[in-house]
Amino acid sequence: MKRPAAADSASVLIDERIRSLGDWRGTTLAKVRAIVRKADPEIVEEWKWSVPVWSHAGLVCTGESYKTAVKLTFAKGASLEDPAGLFTSSLEGNVRRAVDIREGEKVNEAALTALVRAAVALNLAGKAKPAPKPRPKPRAKPAPKPKPARRTRPA
Repeated sequence: MKRPAAADSASVLIDERIRSLGDWRGTTLAKVRAIVRKADPEIVEEWKWSVPVWSHAGLVCTGESYKTAVKLTFAKGASLEDPAGLFTSSLEGNVRRAVDIREGEKVNEAALTALVRAAVALNLAGKAKPAPKPRPKPRAKPAPKPKPARRTRPA
């Protein structure tokens, strides 16, 4: 299956980001990118918010790079099981969770693969929900009640 041109240009931008980092962060971002793509061959690479984004039936995760860490932020991470304890950041939030990978740390490939697959499954399950029932049309408002006639006092 041929990828859309937008995905091709996003891949080029991600390649450029990896090259421009030129240190352990570029190597780490390239490694997690390979893991994400291997975990779900149908994943789409995008470039949003000036960072790599991976999507399948919705946003799966972003790949950000900072001075001290490469961060993978899972859009619906709070809804994912994390038995390996990869999530190290954004733990207080109700929706997102992030994995911070610092210089010298090894990436747990099996656990990251499981997280990516779980995130995709969650997205697909959300897309499979039946469409909501149409709302009933609002009923016409009843005519206002007539106001009682004012009584006047005799003079």
